[in-house]
Amino acid sequence: MSWSDGESYIAILVSFFVIRYVRTFLETATRLPEWDRYLRQVWISGFILMGLGEVFPRPWLIWFQLIVILSIVYTVWQLYDLRPARTLLFAIAPYAIISVISNLLKPLAPGFYKASHTYFDSASTFAFIWLITFMVIASNQKKSLEKIRLEREKEAEERRIIEGKKNELEYLVAERTAEITRQKEELEQALTELKATQNQLIHSEKMASLGELTAGIAHEIQNPLNFVNNFAEVSMELIDELNDEQSKPARDLELEGELLMDLKQNLEKIHHHGGRASSIVKGMLQHSRASTGQREPTDINALCDEYLRLAYHGLRAKDKTFNAILNTDFDSSIGPVSLVPQDIGRVLLNLFTNAFYAVQQRQKQLGPPVDGQPPYKPTVTVSTHCVDNHAQVTVSDNGTGIPEEVLQKIFQPFFTTKPTGEGTGLGLSLAYDIVTKGHGGTMSVESREGEGAKFTMTIPA
Repeated sequence: MSWSDGESYIAILVSFFVIRYVRTFLETATRLPEWDRYLRQVWISGFILMGLGEVFPRPWLIWFQLIVILSIVYTVWQLYDLRPARTLLFAIAPYAIISVISNLLKPLAPGFYKASHTYFDSASTFAFIWLITFMVIASNQKKSLEKIRLEREKEAEERRIIEGKKNELEYLVAERTAEITRQKEELEQALTELKATQNQLIHSEKMASLGELTAGIAHEIQNPLNFVNNFAEVSMELIDELNDEQSKPARDLELEGELLMDLKQNLEKIHHHGGRASSIVKGMLQHSRASTGQREPTDINALCDEYLRLAYHGLRAKDKTFNAILNTDFDSSIGPVSLVPQDIGRVLLNLFTNAFYAVQQRQKQLGPPVDGQPPYKPTVTVSTHCVDNHAQVTVSDNGTGIPEEVLQKIFQPFFTTKPTGEGTGLGLSLAYDIVTKGHGGTMSVESREGEGAKFTMTIPA
């Protein structure tokens, strides 16, 4: 072998091409940057061996080919997990082996090599075709791996985008959840405050009803007490006259009898009015007592009459100038009705109070009497009837009436037609619930603005 040998130049150029192809194909600059520095300097060993071959003629090309082959094998070993690298080694191996054997036989067995030259050329051609074929396969494998890598990168990018959107959605959900939780807490707080306000309003309504009831009771009980006091004073005077007559020497028995008769009559009247006061006190205690919810047979006519007068005198206790005509039409055939007296009493008191309020407001609107004649006579009418085995109570007035647009809302909680501070809007709502839910009855209203209103209550008898 000498420097001028053309085959040596071709062999070394092919080796350089193979090394460069391996570096490019396997991307050693990226995958094996430390080892890539040595691959770039393989050509230095080739020139050194060529120089030595000029001084000491030896088969230096064989050693250079071995260096190239070992470099490729070591590179593939470091990239063993890379499939195209193994395929590339499989492609180069036949050509490299045949080249080494051919270059060894030329100087060592030139006769044998010359006799087998045709076979070596055929094997080299086959090895070259093999090399090209498997290089194409390796290239396709690399493209497939590159495609897979790009798909994985795309999937990773999509996952990253999805993860980002997921994190964003989780943040939005957490933020929305916090907002909903805050709103829920605010609503719960508002509901608590509303319940507290409702309880206060109900308490105010009860206290207002209790005040009106107390005023009515005080006014009602005052009359029998006045009679009791007056007849007691007269009776004391009669007793004094009787004592004086009995102390005289000439007693007038006829006068004594008249005095005793008057005294008996006074005592009877005292007993009557005392019983009246006692019944009022008993009714007051029954009304103030918490409802047990137990129904009992009740004279609904007497109940209506009692609460009508209590409501009327309760209003008069606040306004001494107010007077109204009370009309009653009680059906005596109704008989006892099974109901809760305290609850129905509250309903009647509310209906009567509203009726008296309506006629009082209309009286104020029409003004004082003209020429001694009042332009308007406040009238409240109460009637009871037995209709289809139901006790029907009707409370009507000729007051201000209820506007048509609010008539459908009259039984709603907290709805009132009274000015602020004069009503809570709970009276009719509670009354409606007592009649419909507590007693299985009905309650309805008819009204025309400026002509009065009529409330009808029915309770199963």
